[in-house]
Amino acid sequence: MPDQARVVAYARHLDDGHRADLAAALGGLGADVRDTSTAATPTYDVLTLDVGLPAGASPVRAGLARWSAATGIGAALVPAPVYAPGPKLLIMDVDSTLIKQEVIELLAAHAGREAEVAAVTEAAMRGELDFAQSLHHRVRALAGLPASVIDDVVARIELSDGAEQLVATYLDAGHRVGVVSGGFAQVLAPLADRLRLSFARANDLGIDGGVLTGRVAGTVVDRREKERVLRAEAASSGVSLAATIAVGDGANDLDMLAAAGLGVAFRAKPAVRAAADAALDLPDLDVVRYFSGL
Repeated sequence: MPDQARVVAYARHLDDGHRADLAAALGGLGADVRDTSTAATPTYDVLTLDVGLPAGASPVRAGLARWSAATGIGAALVPAPVYAPGPKLLIMDVDSTLIKQEVIELLAAHAGREAEVAAVTEAAMRGELDFAQSLHHRVRALAGLPASVIDDVVARIELSDGAEQLVATYLDAGHRVGVVSGGFAQVLAPLADRLRLSFARANDLGIDGGVLTGRVAGTVVDRREKERVLRAEAASSGVSLAATIAVGDGANDLDMLAAAGLGVAFRAKPAVRAAADAALDLPDLDVVRYFSGL
């Protein structure tokens, strides 16, 4: 029997012409289109095609990438275990993924060093710097700030569009949703409570006498730790790795994106987009639920 998969296309607007064009492109790649469906939200449209892959997934994935580049329409080839019935796990990065901002930059603004820290963050997310070393460098810029700045930053956090809907859809269907962040637990905790996340892992900011020490405590949450958390959470909840989705935007997310059943690059750096299974450039995380069939 040919491999089964699902093609999910997404854009601000899709019509019957797009559906016919995509079906023809898939047929030209040797895929057998078996069923199609559409969905529309106030901010984006989705087209889903269930396909058989007599020649395997690789030529279809490559051809789909070319079609997406030519049309400007996002498209992902989703393996069957990701959307098949059964327990699922969604794990996401936080900064510039679950939320719109970079938390360490919001903190650094209180020290008047936002631009300096932002430049280091950008280089680290492109994979040009070792993440742990860059984190220690950036956190040193926070030394001496009153711990009360954490509350100020929490109040300024903005969820990415669609994030709340995505999390709620997963949880309401009985699945697990969690985050693993190179940011800070003290900022993440209120957000995790608000969203009812199944788990949340981040770095601990050092605080002594009500003042930030400029250090982090414990193991740094780097790309290897993110992958470890994904594997551990999947195992503890009885979810096959093949049924997991990981979403992130930077080099620190590459290992967990590679390990997941479907790795999604969300408005990501070029190197991350190139390595991920799917690239979501629409500024709406809710699209991810269609990869899971939810």
